[in-house]
Amino acid sequence: MTDINLNDIRRLDGGVLLVFRELARLGRTTAVAARLGLSQSAVSHALARLRDVFGDELFLRRPHGLEPTPRALELAPRIEALIEAMDASLRSDPTFDPARSERWFQIAATEYASEAIATRLAARLRGAAPRAGFSWRFMRGYVALEALKRGEADVALGRFETLPAGLVSEPLFEDCYCVVARLSHPSIRESIGADQWAATGHVFASSHAAFDEVVGPALGEDPMPSRDRVASFAIAPRWETALAIVAATDAIATCSRRVALDQAARYGLQLMEPPTPTPGWTVSMARRSGADAGVDWFCAQVLAATQDTSWASGA
Repeated sequence: MTDINLNDIRRLDGGVLLVFRELARLGRTTAVAARLGLSQSAVSHALARLRDVFGDELFLRRPHGLEPTPRALELAPRIEALIEAMDASLRSDPTFDPARSERWFQIAATEYASEAIATRLAARLRGAAPRAGFSWRFMRGYVALEALKRGEADVALGRFETLPAGLVSEPLFEDCYCVVARLSHPSIRESIGADQWAATGHVFASSHAAFDEVVGPALGEDPMPSRDRVASFAIAPRWETALAIVAATDAIATCSRRVALDQAARYGLQLMEPPTPTPGWTVSMARRSGADAGVDWFCAQVLAATQDTSWASGA
C-alpha cells in the first residue's frame, strides 16, 4: 500500500462514509443533516472531502436533488459493505451472557406480528434474560428492512419477497385466515357460508390486508368487489381490539388464525374456515449479516417463541 493510499484512508473516517451513504439514499444535504444530527455545513464539508479523496464530483446538483455520478454508483455498495463491517465489529459480543445482559433488542414488525408472538417472547426473555428487554416499532415491508439496514432495529419480522444486500432471513411460521364469531352468536354455529359471511357485519383492522385478500375469493368474484358489497360494522386499530368487539357483538372478523387461536379462550370465540379456501402466508425474520452473539441469541428466542405450540390448544 502506498503512502498516498494511507493518507486517503485516514481521511475516510466512519462519519464521512455515513454521509456518503445517506447522500446516496436521500439525495439532499438537508435531509442527510437531519438524519445524522449534523449541520448542513458539516455535511457539505464531508462531501468536499469525499470528492477530493475520490477525485470525482460524486453527486451532481439537479432540480430534484443530488444525483449520484457513475463513480458514486460504483462506490455505493463497497461503502455500504464497509459500514456494515464496522457496525458488526462494534456490535459483536462473543461474551454475551443473557442472564446478566441488560441489552434492549429492537424489533421492526407489524402489529399483527406483535400480537402473534409478543406474549410468548416476553415470557421466554423474562426467564432466560430477566435484565434484558425488547421493544417493537410498528413497520412493514421495505420500511422495516430499511430500519434494519440503518441499525435502528436488530430484527425485522414480516412477509419479505426480496432482501437488500447485507441482510439475511429465515422463515418463522406459516399462517392462514379464519373467520371468528362469539361462541353465543345467535345464528352462526361452527361454520359459515359465503352469503352469510357477506351479509354479517364485519370488524376490520385498519392496518391489515384481510379485506383485500379475502373478500374477493370468498365472494367468488374477480376483480375484487368494493368494500360496500360486504357488510361493515367497525374498523379497529388492532386485531386484538377487533376481536374484543366481535366478542361483544354479533359481528364477525376474518383474520389470522394464529392471532385468533391465541385470543379465542380469552374472548370466547369460535373459529371457522372461510367460505372458500384462501391463500396462506409465511412470516420471516430478517437481520443483518455478520457476527453478533446477542442478536444470535435473541433470534433463537424469537424462533422458539413462534414454535411454541401451546397457543394452539383447543384448535
